[in-house]
Amino acid sequence: MHLRTSLPTLRRGALALAAALPLAVAGCAAEPGAREGEAAAADAAGARAQIRIVGSSTVYPFTAKVAEQFGRTTGFPTPVIESTGTGGGFKLFCAGTGRDTPDVTNASRAIKDSEREACAANGVAGVTEVAIGYDGIVVANDKDSVRYDLTRRQLFLALAKQVPQGEGEGKLVDNPHTRWSDVDPSLPAVEIEVLGPPPTSGTRDAFVELVMEPGCKETGWIAALADTDEDRYKQICHTLREDGVYVDAGENDNLIVQKLEANPDALGIFGYSFLEENRDRLQGSPIDGVAPTFDNIAAQTYPVARPLFIYVKDAHVGTVPGVAEFVREFTSDRAIGEDGYLAEIGLIPLPPGELAEVRQATSRLAAGGGTAAGAE
Repeated sequence: MHLRTSLPTLRRGALALAAALPLAVAGCAAEPGAREGEAAAADAAGARAQIRIVGSSTVYPFTAKVAEQFGRTTGFPTPVIESTGTGGGFKLFCAGTGRDTPDVTNASRAIKDSEREACAANGVAGVTEVAIGYDGIVVANDKDSVRYDLTRRQLFLALAKQVPQGEGEGKLVDNPHTRWSDVDPSLPAVEIEVLGPPPTSGTRDAFVELVMEPGCKETGWIAALADTDEDRYKQICHTLREDGVYVDAGENDNLIVQKLEANPDALGIFGYSFLEENRDRLQGSPIDGVAPTFDNIAAQTYPVARPLFIYVKDAHVGTVPGVAEFVREFTSDRAIGEDGYLAEIGLIPLPPGELAEVRQATSRLAAGGGTAAGAE
């Protein structure tokens, strides 16, 4: 069974299907002394005693908070976390099994078919997908600068490599827009400069799927290409500018925040949690008339919302000490519940009904089982 969600299906079904974990996660934790003994035995056997996690920069602060709690309250070492971007995380995660490969990867989108195939080809036969909550992708700028109220159509016309020319079917030109007022006279006459994530980022993948593509499809003849020439359709709708207007700012969202302070005319693209952490410095732009707020994302009225995930390598559960227990902490009410400590730093919790379904799915798992999301 696959527990995966494509980016266009970002609503209730995505999260209701997620959170399949080995039964060991639901079991009682061992005493700290026993855990330390397990860690020593793992080292002696050539396994790692410390959980290794890679992946999404968006999910990183949430995983880091769980890792801190896990290390403080159990006898297991605090996991080591590396922010590599979602795509980079899957590449490392799917490289194989064993002590030199990660146990968990963070993801700000669902695993792709090509990544599942890479996992399977490298012997990673079992991967458990766990949805941990919602996030929103925001377009923000310096709080003392012009406030933007944008549509997905405007963002497409500002950031696409090629845009439609006039009303003629099939006519495209290299994007000529240099100021926001060129895109729409109602927008400020300010040069377009947008700092955003690189191609390895799940945030960029989601931005393309949730912003660029819907804006692109408002041109009827392009929307029709989805059925007649999918490759051309994706090339038009998914390709961002390469002329310096869209600036690849790397995987470090904090760096984007710093650059926005240095350049008040620029806009930045990143996860909602980074806006929440910097409300005193940044302002989020409404998209299609809906502001990027905790309540709007939770209610799924904000149009650029997406689920966040962690993926667990089944073969490492019971081999690397503490993997099951770490995931148990991550999926606990105290972490991802409505009043959990991750909500305090910007994670949008699963709605109660969906969280209940996650719990039910977890309770039905067979002993030692896992749900393979990474292989057929």
